[in-house]
Amino acid sequence: MYPWLWFWAPQIHFPLSGSVWQDYKPNTTWFSDLIKPESGNARIEERVFSVASYGTQLGLITKVLLEVAEQAEKESAKALPPSQSLKDLRKLQADIASIKKDEHESAAARLVAEVDAVRERGGAEYEELTKRLLPLLERTGA
Repeated sequence: MYPWLWFWAPQIHFPLSGSVWQDYKPNTTWFSDLIKPESGNARIEERVFSVASYGTQLGLITKVLLEVAEQAEKESAKALPPSQSLKDLRKLQADIASIKKDEHESAAARLVAEVDAVRERGGAEYEELTKRLLPLLERTGA
């Protein structure tokens, strides 16, 4: 080959044959990154979230708001019908309660199915599970 034609030589890079760069440091600030700078202080939001999640905070606000609305309805002399937004809030609270109930029931069903599977296999694994679960069940009064 002629050395003065080197600039016409093709450069082929197969997968992982060229320069490969990978960020091996995990991003552990995912929560803070979700909070936009104009929304507030990300550090404060993260600490508040560790005390009570957004769902817990909204649930408490919803309960208080509905209690205040019910008190206002009872004390109202004219007995005005509830507004559409109040009806929507009550429906939302009922829908969320239904979702929670469904999730708890499916978790209990999965637990029962797993315990049944261990019981069918029997052996030392079932004996160990019995020793661990019975005190828990007796403690809760179930």
